[in-house]
Order: sequence, then C-alpha cells, then structure tokens
Amino acid sequence: MNAKAERLYADIYGSANSAFRADIPFYVEEAQRAGGSVLELGCRTGVVSAAVARSGVDAVGVDPSGPMLELARGKADELDDASGSLSFIEADLTDFSRALDGNFSLVICPQSAFLTMLTVEDQRLLLRNVVRHLLPGGRFIFDIVAPDLDLLAQDADVAYQVRDVVDPSSGRRFMFWEQSDYDHHDQIADVRTIVEELNGDGVVARRVYRDSQVRYANRWEVHHLLRLFGFEVLSLFGSFDREPFESDSAVMTWVAGARS
Repeated sequence: MNAKAERLYADIYGSANSAFRADIPFYVEEAQRAGGSVLELGCRTGVVSAAVARSGVDAVGVDPSGPMLELARGKADELDDASGSLSFIEADLTDFSRALDGNFSLVICPQSAFLTMLTVEDQRLLLRNVVRHLLPGGRFIFDIVAPDLDLLAQDADVAYQVRDVVDPSSGRRFMFWEQSDYDHHDQIADVRTIVEELNGDGVVARRVYRDSQVRYANRWEVHHLLRLFGFEVLSLFGSFDREPFESDSAVMTWVAGARS
C-alpha cells in the first residue's frame, strides 16, 4: 500500500473502529493494576495507549505505520495535566528494542496485533523483546481472534459483510467487508478489508481496500509458544469481561508473566 492509501486507511480505521473497542476498559484496568508504565505493541492510532494515559498511567505506543502514528500523536496533544505521559515510536514489532529505552510493568498487544507475526521466528523475536523490557513481576497481556472453522471454510472469492459502524463522535457511517483466502498449511490468511464510507443519503462516498496477512493460531500453540520463549501463562480469558475461555469464545485474551 502506498503512502497516500495508507494515510487514507489510517483515517478511516481510526474513525470506523471507534465504536467497537470493548477491550479498552479491560486494558485500562490492567494498566492501573500494574502500578507502573505501560508499553503497547501494535498501537495503530493510539486509542488504547491514549485511554491508558488519560487514566493517569504513563504509556508508550509502538507501531510500524507512520500514518497511523500521525493520528496517534494527535491524541497525545489532547491530554490534560492529570494524564500520564504518552509517546509513540515507529518501529517493527520484531525489533522495537532498537528504538526503545526502559522497562515496563505491563506490555500489551491488543486487537490481534500478535497475529501479524507471520512466522515462528517473528513470534520469537517479539516475545524475546517483550521479556527484555518487562520489569520483574511485570505482565504481558494480549488478545487474538480465536480460530473459527466457519470462517476458515469461507469462499475466497466472496466478500462478507463484517459490521456497520457509526462513529459516535463524528457521526460518520461505515460498512466493513472482508474477503479472505486461507493457507491452512502455513496458517496464513490473506485478508482484503473493504471499508465503505456512506454519505447522508446512504451512498458510498469513498471506498478503501487494504490487503494484509495474518497468521491464525490455536490455543495450545500459543500456550506452548509462551512457555518456549520465557513466559508463564497466568490466565486465559474468552472475553474482556474475564470470562473463562470456552470452545465458542471469539477471542483469546492471554495474561503471561516472564519466568525468573
């Protein structure tokens, strides 16, 4: 995706996702419980990091997308004197240590950003860097989409509607579609996200296509990855309300601590 298209997608992403962030109260509560600064990996437009900072906790966000971080930095300018500090770093999630100083009480990786690590080596690099930047007793918390057999069997030539969204702050209306092709051998999904913005008459004012790849992962695969690369699994939730993970849960929310 060229820079112009990436900026356009970042703008639409920030607005269209504003109504679907049930994860924010969960991560803010965990940040306050951590008792120290928070590092967010894959922060995108900085929604979670900004919410953490508004709660009075210092936060740093990392993302590889410059256009996404432009919008994120705008949120830092809106904080008041009672907020924690908020800064952002442009870096790849496999080598963010090159651009980052300091250690953190909590490292988070929301909205399935962990699944953008397409190989076991990428996963290893991310996890090793997390261990490197966790304070003693610190936690690593992240959520990923749980594999859905119905989705994995979808027709790759058909775009399926995901949801309709109205931005509560601006009133902008969006329709989300996805078209996915799955490589079950390597557990890679080629995902085309289609976002349509509607005008007041319900006519499509603009449409953005974004192609990306993610590596879907199963429960015990993630469990053993964490164990292999230096973590102790503390909890696995099936929702942001801390409900137990069940066979029909749509999300896996992992809480892990670095082994001493």
